[in-house]
Amino acid sequence: MPGVLNLADAMELFRKNGLDVLIAEAAVESAEGDVSVAGAVPNPSLSGSFGKSFVCKDGCNFLPAPAFGVGLADQTAIEDSLSGKRGLRLDVARAALRAARLDRADAERTGVALVRTQFVQALIAQESLLTAEETAQDSAKLRDLMNVRYRSGAVSEADLARVETDALEAQQSVATAQLQLRTAKLGVAFLLGIRTAVPDFKVDAPELLTATVPQKLLAATSESLLVDALEARPDLQASQAQVVRADASLSLAKRLVFPDITLSVNYAQEGTGANAITPPTASVGLSITLPIFYQQQGEIRRAEADARTQALGKAKAQAQVVSDVETAFAGYRTALERAQRMEGDAGMLARARRARDLVEIQYQKGAASLLEILDAQRTFRAVAFEAQSNLADYWTAVFRLEQAVGRTLQ
Repeated sequence: MPGVLNLADAMELFRKNGLDVLIAEAAVESAEGDVSVAGAVPNPSLSGSFGKSFVCKDGCNFLPAPAFGVGLADQTAIEDSLSGKRGLRLDVARAALRAARLDRADAERTGVALVRTQFVQALIAQESLLTAEETAQDSAKLRDLMNVRYRSGAVSEADLARVETDALEAQQSVATAQLQLRTAKLGVAFLLGIRTAVPDFKVDAPELLTATVPQKLLAATSESLLVDALEARPDLQASQAQVVRADASLSLAKRLVFPDITLSVNYAQEGTGANAITPPTASVGLSITLPIFYQQQGEIRRAEADARTQALGKAKAQAQVVSDVETAFAGYRTALERAQRMEGDAGMLARARRARDLVEIQYQKGAASLLEILDAQRTFRAVAFEAQSNLADYWTAVFRLEQAVGRTLQ
């Protein structure tokens, strides 16, 4: 882990070390091996024999001429290619390989959204800690001032207790923010595939500290994003590849009804000449498996069920894309409104800060009560944390929308 982690570095580390991506890459390599297996031509078999004949009359004696034979069989290699079985197996394996590659792309799509979301959580937790420390310092200053006034008899012990309670609450907020920040950083490290002790590090992404609207979302609608999603989502494309694989598997299951045919060439002899026990003999053989009792009914039925399942899976994936885009876009619009309502000179955060500062001035001049300044501080603290939470929700909504569409929108 670098000492300072920005979003681009996090994405690079995830694509290199992310465990989900590595697992998906291993599945792709396995599918590539299946393609090699499906396209393999069966090795021919070579057989040979050697021996001697003997006769038993007044004792057993071997005949002088040895007997030997050799044979070569194609192990259905020729029939496998001519019947189209090998080609269909390749179609099945290649479609499965395409699906595996798309699954790998989908793992990256999902993982990128998770990493970005967790990165934002860590960034906002980092900002929340700064806010908590700031408010804790303000509360400590007020507590110190009240202690001085209490010793001079200007305020009551009850007022001092209220201020001390507020200072302790602020310290509790700091401790909670520290825990949330460390937890968020550990979540980032896990998603990046860090498998050792995680050192402390800082996240840096100033572009994510305001609720700016990505360029591609300025004029976007749910309909336009849905069109993009139907074209770009790798999980939907993977479901189509599975449909192709299932159809090829069904064709292969039906083709396997055609019997396996093995061609062979043999040569044998025992002695030479016309009077030899076995004159030099060359022969061509053919063996065939007769499909009398079983004609692949189970395999065909299973392949038909798989084809129906994959077709329904594609329809479900398409419906899921529609639901994801509509839900993510609605969440994005709501999160944008909430985040923007907090920002700016006229936003809730600026007004709460201004109100706190004015009440502090009024209190110093005796125009405001202790309860009023404590209430102003608590209100500012609550609004500041809410603003940071809304900002995290906004960028999370943006990243979820990117995940739903399957494309980068920034």
